[in-house]
Amino acid sequence: MNVTKKSLKPFSAKVTLGLEIGYTERLIEKTKIIQHIQKIQNDLIKSKNIFLSVSISDTNIVMSGQIEPHIILNFINYPKFPVKIEILKKEIEELTKQLMIEFKQNRTIIEYLDETLMLEQTEDIDPRIK
Repeated sequence: MNVTKKSLKPFSAKVTLGLEIGYTERLIEKTKIIQHIQKIQNDLIKSKNIFLSVSISDTNIVMSGQIEPHIILNFINYPKFPVKIEILKKEIEELTKQLMIEFKQNRTIIEYLDETLMLEQTEDIDPRIK
């Protein structure tokens, strides 16, 4: 068996996305988010030849009286389809904005190796946070 290696400089981004519509406590179906991500991915492949792979895991954000289910979207610069870091960041941020708008998320965080970025539509705070 012939195994080849391909290496890139480390890159990762982690997006934390709420699973409630606004601050209503009504849950968003994870499958709807996945379908929306796949649509964005397919558009990126067709329009820019960018393959933006993502792994998704479940988590909860706890802040004072708030306990909200979230998903974490993890991105790397996948060696099979490498992308320049600036472009990768731009596309991850654009995907995140589209998800925020589609699923009525007021704010979300993107964690890169070199910065933590908050995207925010308003300064509203969940009323469960005391």
